[in-house]
Amino acid sequence: MIIVLTGLILSASPSQAKNEVNAAPSSSQEINTNLVLADLLENSGSRQALIDKLRAADGGPTASPSDSKLTSTEAQPKGEQKKSFARTIALTTSNIGSSIKQQFSALFTAVAALFNSEIATAETAAIVAVAINIAVLIGVTFAVFILFRLFARRPFSIINTWACKGAKKYAMLRTIGAVTAAGLVDTGVVLSAYLIGNTTASLLHTHNGADATRLALLLNAFLLVEGVKLLLRMLFASRFPALRLLPLHETQAKYCNRFFANLVGFTGYGIMVLVPIVNKNLAPTSGAALTTLVVLCAAIYFSIVVLRNKNDIRQNLLTKAKAYQGVRSIVLRLLARYWHLLALTYAIAVTFSSVLYPETALPFIATASLKTGFYIGIGALLLTIIRQLIGREINLPTSLTEQLPQLQSRVNTYIPTGLKVLGTLVATIISVFTLDAWAVFDFYAWYDTETGSSAVSSLLDCLLILVLASAFWILAASYIEHRLSPNKKVTPSAAARAETLLGLFRSSLAIVIIVMTVMIILSEIGVEIGPLIAGAGVLGLAVGFGAQKLVQDIINGVFIQLENAINTGDYVNVGSHEGTVERVGIRSVALRDLFGTYHIVPFSSVEAVSNFTRDFAFHLGEYGIAYRENIDHAIEHLKAAFEELRQGAHKDDILEDLQVAGVSALADSSVNIRVLIKTAPGMQWAVGRAYNRLVKMHFDKAGIEIPFPHTTLYFGEDKEGLAPPAYVRVDTDKPEIAATEASSTTS
Repeated sequence: MIIVLTGLILSASPSQAKNEVNAAPSSSQEINTNLVLADLLENSGSRQALIDKLRAADGGPTASPSDSKLTSTEAQPKGEQKKSFARTIALTTSNIGSSIKQQFSALFTAVAALFNSEIATAETAAIVAVAINIAVLIGVTFAVFILFRLFARRPFSIINTWACKGAKKYAMLRTIGAVTAAGLVDTGVVLSAYLIGNTTASLLHTHNGADATRLALLLNAFLLVEGVKLLLRMLFASRFPALRLLPLHETQAKYCNRFFANLVGFTGYGIMVLVPIVNKNLAPTSGAALTTLVVLCAAIYFSIVVLRNKNDIRQNLLTKAKAYQGVRSIVLRLLARYWHLLALTYAIAVTFSSVLYPETALPFIATASLKTGFYIGIGALLLTIIRQLIGREINLPTSLTEQLPQLQSRVNTYIPTGLKVLGTLVATIISVFTLDAWAVFDFYAWYDTETGSSAVSSLLDCLLILVLASAFWILAASYIEHRLSPNKKVTPSAAARAETLLGLFRSSLAIVIIVMTVMIILSEIGVEIGPLIAGAGVLGLAVGFGAQKLVQDIINGVFIQLENAINTGDYVNVGSHEGTVERVGIRSVALRDLFGTYHIVPFSSVEAVSNFTRDFAFHLGEYGIAYRENIDHAIEHLKAAFEELRQGAHKDDILEDLQVAGVSALADSSVNIRVLIKTAPGMQWAVGRAYNRLVKMHFDKAGIEIPFPHTTLYFGEDKEGLAPPAYVRVDTDKPEIAATEASSTTS
């Protein structure tokens, strides 16, 4: 905004002076004519325009703009034909100073002429009569306006009470509805006062002969200024907090409303009422001087308020900056440090522009400022509504979360990202329209070109594609989770398979969506995707030949998954490794063995898969007894041990009764009896260990011998078959052996 205004100041054009010449009316008073003529002759641009006009009226040749430009260029020295930036600034400052001097000099001269000439007495009387009519119109209009405002407090209070009720989620929607309703009521008050003022103006014109033009100027100014104040009340309503769009404290809102209302009222009524009257009764230069005076007073008032509130606003901005991170925090901190400089620069730029272009600068600046505020307000309001409706975090129902465990986290991940993208888009749109409002960039002219329309269309198409791709990803991933998400009713093996397939399908779906989205977006922005697709095919073929092992890994992995051979949590034997499956990918499986070692086995090296935890398992036990033991008696104790096992901690892991296969072998030193226990998958080892313990305890209690290896000592024999003597020494140090030796000696 400041750069725009600075450029407006530096781009001073002689056409403005020419417009002033054409707009200057001829006065009946000689003093006014002389003043106007003197002002025109003092300004080089006005003097040249007057000369051209006189020549045209006399039928002489008139210099064209190009000739004038050529003449002025040739008349200049070569060193000054191309002015530097510093010289331009200096000339602009000098023109501003001389313009202010001429304007105020003309104003003081015209005012002095009113009090020093004989004609001034009649003009003063006419001015007094006009002032009386205007005062009557002002009194009636504003009295009706204030009275109707008092009557409107009751509807405002009812609307405010309604807006304060209801859920917090829809607070901004209720606030917008309440502000709109209050704005309609306030608009009715302003229009009613305007209509009554219009009726009063008609009566004054009919009975007192008042100038209808002056009265219409006042009423139009009242309608415009009070309309702007109405918008300010919608932003800074001090009495009713629910009718205030901006989240400010009551004291702050009251202060802001009073400040902006005073500024708008003083500037609006001064420029739209007083300046036209002065232009008509005195001279255009006097009106320009009055415009400069009004703008200068408003700028001084604005600067005083800015400097007075510099520290308070800085602290508020720093407090808000602490609540954010990243770029927003940096921007708020910079704005907190330099906001007052920006505001003062804006005031200075407005003042200088009004001095250089008193007739065109102020309407342009006012319109551009209002448009900028409107764009920013609409964008901020839109984002606030979206944030309040959606919220920072979405909580889904518990039943849906159980079926789709990743949906809530996924939605809460995409929504903040979407809000950031939307905020960036809104900020971009606001910046573009703001530049258009300040005539820096003509958006509509650029959009009419083929490049502009194509760029906007491509941008909208890309955003729509991204939104559709995100929505499709959320819906498809949620459907996959719904179909494969394990629940309490399925078996552990089915749950493991669902978890494995869920990761596989989710990764494949993400790759497909990303590739398709990128291809479509490239096509939308004008990139030919045909060569890309052909190149990708050739590259895929080359990669396929060069990475056959990788392709084999992927293909084997797909078929292994389709056959449901391996799931996460299974205990398997693949290749030369055995362990619990921790991860099943597209090309490899990760195992952790009993020693805690982590193995990654490529599917290409897997020739067979041995899964120990599929559907059910068996504990295969063979228990040997001595040849002298009764086999049926031993089987009874095996069944007794099983019954005790079923009553213990593993009762839920045993699926069927004990299966006694019978005698499996007559071994060298034992008779082996085989039994089978059907268990839940993966529990066969724990059940077997517990059953072995109980079998040993039952056999010991029944006195059933469990054979163990015996050693026979052979001392050899000679050719006659006689064994050599075995020399045995008895250790008498041990009391047990000594007692045994004494007993044998006695016998």
